[in-house]
Amino acid sequence: MTDLAQRAETRVKLFNRICFGVLIAFALLWLVPLAWALDTALKPNSETTRTTWAISDPTLDAFSRVLRDTDILTWFGSSLFISTLTAVGTVLVASLAAYALSRMRFRYRNVVFWLVLAGIMIPGQVLIVPWFREFDALGLLNTWWAVSLPQIPTAIAVFIFKQFFDGLPRELEEVARMDGAGYLRIYRKIIMPLARPAVAAVAIFTFVTSWNDLLWPLLVLSNPDIMTVPVGLATVQGAFGIRYADTMASAILGAIPLVAVFLLFQRHIVEGIAGSGLKG
Repeated sequence: MTDLAQRAETRVKLFNRICFGVLIAFALLWLVPLAWALDTALKPNSETTRTTWAISDPTLDAFSRVLRDTDILTWFGSSLFISTLTAVGTVLVASLAAYALSRMRFRYRNVVFWLVLAGIMIPGQVLIVPWFREFDALGLLNTWWAVSLPQIPTAIAVFIFKQFFDGLPRELEEVARMDGAGYLRIYRKIIMPLARPAVAAVAIFTFVTSWNDLLWPLLVLSNPDIMTVPVGLATVQGAFGIRYADTMASAILGAIPLVAVFLLFQRHIVEGIAGSGLKG
């Protein structure tokens, strides 16, 4: 019995070491490019063509040039507004749709749910031309609404909310209905306060996706005053040419808000995904 216990303990230790090694490998895959970008941004432009980690004269000139010569702070404000608007709209629309699919009983409810999930299989690039023609007809091109509105209907957000709502006890709603509460009051007073982990997860994922989106904002925005960070960085890269230090500095500055969001809200992301039933 002792030998069996020792072998089992040995296998557990070996498994933990393998997992630890895999985690280190994946961490290096993500961190080495980031470290190289930071290393390049701290070099003078004259040294960036040499493939070496060594920095003979570390400097922050690239960061100061980006902040001084570009509208990156304006792009930050525009991205913050658009991403926040998109996240709030997605949470509201997806949670209402999921509440109807989870709590209301109507004909073809399951068919509607599967049709919503089918939207996950449709790549966004397929919809670019219809979206562009639609917003052009509405006169909304080159506005914040043109960037935000197409990103609000999200099938995966509806799925996350529905899975979370399905796991909530129905007794709370029954008691509320006995007190005369309707669907909207139950949604606002009972369901949404209990769904805070799912709300946080959907809001954060939507915020990050909207912040990183490049193709659609690049097509509908031409006014420098409302450009988002990815669109602005694309213009910076084109303007700077082979000035790699400036390009890397602008990329690092553009990534800082997303890193901060993940570090601050990573616990909410895990809770939201686990509560929605996506943990397997």
